[in-house]
Amino acid sequence: MPYNMYLSIIISHYQTPHLLKLCLKYLQKNLPKSLQTEIIVVDGQTQKETQEMMTELFSSFANLSSNTNKCHDIASEDKPSVVFIPLKENVGFGKMVNIGLKKAQGQYLLILNADIIIHKPETISLMIEHLKTHPEVGLLGPQLLNFNGSPQDSCFRFYTPAIVLCRRSILGKTNWGKKIIDRFLMKDIDKTKPITVDWLMGSIFLTTAEAVKKIGLMDESFFMYFEDVDWCRRFHQAGYQIVYFPEAQVYHYHGQASKKGWGIFDFLLSRYARIHLISAIKYFWKWRGK
Repeated sequence: MPYNMYLSIIISHYQTPHLLKLCLKYLQKNLPKSLQTEIIVVDGQTQKETQEMMTELFSSFANLSSNTNKCHDIASEDKPSVVFIPLKENVGFGKMVNIGLKKAQGQYLLILNADIIIHKPETISLMIEHLKTHPEVGLLGPQLLNFNGSPQDSCFRFYTPAIVLCRRSILGKTNWGKKIIDRFLMKDIDKTKPITVDWLMGSIFLTTAEAVKKIGLMDESFFMYFEDVDWCRRFHQAGYQIVYFPEAQVYHYHGQASKKGWGIFDFLLSRYARIHLISAIKYFWKWRGK
């Protein structure tokens, strides 16, 4: 089928305009000049500060209305087209991604959070080239780095209830728990070269419109957490591979909102921990017996 764009970049954002500004500036600086590209920003529970920031970055937003749930398109000859989709509510990560996917016109789809910084001009080209030459790959994820250059854990084996228990309780400090968690984090695998994995963190990955058409959109019953695990599992189910691709690297400002260090009290004291556990229960119920 024909595509109006070669690459669609979908950015999900929620109330961190300073990070979104960095994300967009580095993205535009390091986009391959030869690719016809569109950028789609889906903004949950839009703040005035975010709208003002978008006006600053893109002069075409000078007359941006305060009304939400409407798209605002910008295009120029020397820059990619930009679509800004403000939302009245925080609809959750999966739904924001789906809104962007429905709007996207690209053959290749780069999905990322606003806390991702693409700091090298070759990053996107390397990822697209690998996906292009490996049609068996459905989702591709680069290596995530802290700002000091150290790698983050971003590829994993599938969750089991034991893994959630170990990561959410004092059991994770025991020898048994440490082995469970290390296996989940794939500590036994060489991650210096591309490898096939069970799932990738949803902070950033590349796929194709053809694959998404076959797999379907993200499951919006997951408000936050596990929607990426579930999507990867559906890609596997359809016969695609999920690949961790360290030849491409990006910076990731990882706040780890669900991990407050309260151990067994996480569930009581942290809203994000409660959301994580609720999503885990939904995930295990959905995939029970499979």
